[in-house]
Amino acid sequence: MINNVVLVGRLVRDPELRYTPSNQAVATFSLAVNRNFKGQNGEREADFINCVIWRQQAENLANWAKKGALIGITGRIQTRNYENQQGQRVYVTEVVAETFQLLESRKDREAGHSQGYSQPDFGRQAEPFSIDDDSLPF
Repeated sequence: MINNVVLVGRLVRDPELRYTPSNQAVATFSLAVNRNFKGQNGEREADFINCVIWRQQAENLANWAKKGALIGITGRIQTRNYENQQGQRVYVTEVVAETFQLLESRKDREAGHSQGYSQPDFGRQAEPFSIDDDSLPF
């Protein structure tokens, strides 16, 4: 079975760091991830994906990444459910991040936001190029 997730997006808000009763660090956060297409109104839409990260990685994320930071994460999708205080069954789907990486410096992020910077368009089409068959390694 394969359950791998790779996401690049911006933090919707500062990560929320907490500790379990056994003193395990856990941080929850949401990533805004652009879709590869534009909506009917011609604007790019985004998905807001709930994520959780554990232990030292959680503390590092909470210390170094703030709202608006462009980060990449790797992890897996997890589903769980619980009964809330009203006795209703609540189902949760989230990404359990195993690693994260800051993809821009704080200085670049602050400069970009002041200029109305938005997330890069990774969905654009590549420019065509030609290559002769003799140059291929196979």
